[in-house]
Amino acid sequence: MLMHWWRDAVIYQVYPRSFADHDGDGYGDLAGIAARLDHLVELGVDAVWMSPFYTSPQADAGYDVADYRAVDPLFGTLDDFDKLAARARELGLKLIVDLVPNHSSDRHAWFQAALAAAPGSTERARYVFRDGVGDAPPNDWTSVFGGPAWTRVPDGQWYLHLFDTHQPDFNWDNPEVREEFLDVLRFWLDRGVDGFRVDVAHGLVKRLDDATWRGQSEGIAKADPSGEGPPMWDQDAVHDIYRSWRALLDTYGTPGDKILVAEAWVAPPPRLARYVRGDEMHQAFNFEYLLAPWEPDELRRIITESLAANGAVGAPTTWVLSNHDVVRTASRLGVSGPPMLGGIGADDPQPDPVLGLRRARAAALLMLALPGSAYVYQGEELGLPEHTTLLDTLRQDPTWERSGHTSKGRDGCRVPIPWRADAPAYGFSPTGASWLPQPPIWAQLAPDRQRGVEGSTFELFKAALRLRREFGLGSGELRFLDLGPRVLAAEVGETLVVTNFGVERVELPAGRRIVLASEPVEGDTIPTDVTVWSRTT
Repeated sequence: MLMHWWRDAVIYQVYPRSFADHDGDGYGDLAGIAARLDHLVELGVDAVWMSPFYTSPQADAGYDVADYRAVDPLFGTLDDFDKLAARARELGLKLIVDLVPNHSSDRHAWFQAALAAAPGSTERARYVFRDGVGDAPPNDWTSVFGGPAWTRVPDGQWYLHLFDTHQPDFNWDNPEVREEFLDVLRFWLDRGVDGFRVDVAHGLVKRLDDATWRGQSEGIAKADPSGEGPPMWDQDAVHDIYRSWRALLDTYGTPGDKILVAEAWVAPPPRLARYVRGDEMHQAFNFEYLLAPWEPDELRRIITESLAANGAVGAPTTWVLSNHDVVRTASRLGVSGPPMLGGIGADDPQPDPVLGLRRARAAALLMLALPGSAYVYQGEELGLPEHTTLLDTLRQDPTWERSGHTSKGRDGCRVPIPWRADAPAYGFSPTGASWLPQPPIWAQLAPDRQRGVEGSTFELFKAALRLRREFGLGSGELRFLDLGPRVLAAEVGETLVVTNFGVERVELPAGRRIVLASEPVEGDTIPTDVTVWSRTT
């Protein structure tokens, strides 16, 4: 089998508004990203994925797109994008961009035309408009961000928005919508991108005639024993869309060079694996792994089932621990009980920062040893925790308002990252401006405080990525070993990875030499919440 670059790649997610601010307005931009790509090369990643930078009113931080072929002035210009793409190629980095096909902004020209047109018009047919039931919406679906998923327009019809009211859902039964997005793909492929991360990949096709659904429109979409899932998620017809996209991508260069990555919150693993069949997408984030508790049995189950399901369709598993939508790993794992996912505020129970970072480092070494591809969210390599004391008055995530202030939202994981401990805004912006304030603890986690420091999280990630490549971990076969009930141990090729979840130290099997550990280890016994990689002596 031809070994394509993406099958074992480590890909770094950049959240543009919070990565690096070049022009000093307090928002990250494309020029800032280009200037910081050397950091990613030093770290040792293979590719960079950028969250949306397209023209947008920013009602949902750019995931409400008004023009899919233009750069928002907040982030720069198309010329800035071309310079960034050229710099990435020069440094040997692949470039993946976000695509948001489930919905547009309500300021998109198509939706403005739909509002101005009459019910039943071709303009409205591009979106999901329906008549209501008396004065009630067409059904009782709810928005992922809270509240109803339907909004009424002055002429009495309703439009669907599975997210914010400013994000109307496209009608993917409409051939015009399908052709439009094929053209958007061509536009960015012609500019040299290497792939697309597809937002809400499981949501494009809806079963709108389902009047019996009474569940929430959020979380992982789990199919029932009949194979049916929630009517707004993971419908079988969505796969026809991705087959057409794959056929287009395969016309650019050698088939398999350009990739599609599914953000699909779908379970069980065989259902998710349908997105990465040979004629569809290339990768699908394993969110069940991300959401797993810090427990060996559950992690072993998810790893086993995921590798089996993806292997059955000839695809790698794509591991992820963090992103712009969930509480940062160093805080999520610093609480007892189920992981906190809906944001953490100052009045919530606070994570244990020492425990959280210890487990986050162990979790990173475990993930990076697994066969397949892996994603790293910006700041994860620094051990950044969530900003858990952000003032409620500063929150911008629409989830905060639409949930009636019951969910803190995602702002805490999106705060601009630090670069220099003693600089204004910790080096994020030359003026010291920052669209969200950074917590003081981040100063000691800035790269200039970690670079070259033995045992720092940054140096741990660097070493892990170097050894992962040297040992061929991303492409190795995995075999679990039994080293105790509170231990997760597996051989990946010739490397033994062991994570100790228990309170008792675990002895490494004889004849093994530790080559990397998430925390200092004395002798051959592994302390609690520590992962080690070892090789035969």
